[in-house]
Amino acid sequence: MAKRKQVKDEEILEDAPPRNTEDDGDDSGRSDDEDTDMLDVEFEWFDPQPEVDFHGLKTLLRQLFDVDNQLFDLSALTDLILSQPLLGSTVKVGGNETDPYAFLTVLNLHEHRGKQVIKDLVNYLSQKASSDSSMSQLTGLLSPPSEAQVGLILTERFVNMPAEVVPPMYNMLLEEITWAIEEKEPYSFSHYLILSKTYTEVVSKLDQEESRPKKKNKAAKDSNTFYFHPEDEVLQKHASSCGSFDYTKQGDEGAADSKRTFQELGIRPQGHLVLIEGAKFESAVKAVGEYLSPQS
Repeated sequence: MAKRKQVKDEEILEDAPPRNTEDDGDDSGRSDDEDTDMLDVEFEWFDPQPEVDFHGLKTLLRQLFDVDNQLFDLSALTDLILSQPLLGSTVKVGGNETDPYAFLTVLNLHEHRGKQVIKDLVNYLSQKASSDSSMSQLTGLLSPPSEAQVGLILTERFVNMPAEVVPPMYNMLLEEITWAIEEKEPYSFSHYLILSKTYTEVVSKLDQEESRPKKKNKAAKDSNTFYFHPEDEVLQKHASSCGSFDYTKQGDEGAADSKRTFQELGIRPQGHLVLIEGAKFESAVKAVGEYLSPQS
């Protein structure tokens, strides 16, 4: 299918030369351009395409579900996403035939409730929601007697992708849902459920073995939640409920050391759910665009 949108985005790479500590001199007139390199990257937005996107989407889904990806038939889930090529987007660099660097789509959990992969997903999400009292509304929406039309939003991107690619994907999704509803397609959602990821910093097992109790106390005190996707922090301001959950398949004790964000700390990933009422979704998307749009 034809490319639907194309923009150029400038990604700043920190590549400054080492500073001369012996004689700094007067650098008041130095331009910022001397300390950074600008890389022009052309991102292209495409419809999901079964002929070329299967393996790329499956890889991104594996990243999204983290250690719990083994609980689901990701091939079947990828096929389901690709079965609705006029809904959702992929972001690529280098043309249509390349693997996607990011994607966003929505699945109607009620419409596809008979498919095994959706049954597995709904059971999984219901279990996670039931472990957090703040997510009790979601448990009811996903229960079998419910006729709620919940749209599950799945979106992921490689870690080095700029967040500015996200607003166009959400804006196009809104347009596509509008067109689909006009064509009597089952995309009139009562709620949107965004599945994402957060993390907390944890004390390194290596540091514990070296007997550093001060770091342990500091980590216990500063257990803030951080977002892999910065847009989630905006979306949850428009949510009726949201919360993080532990993965079913936890890694071994030293897993955090393989995901160290800083020299002293590792990270502990968690799943994250954001539930937004259908009537509030458009304003939430608008807020994401305002938050992530490049500053003029």
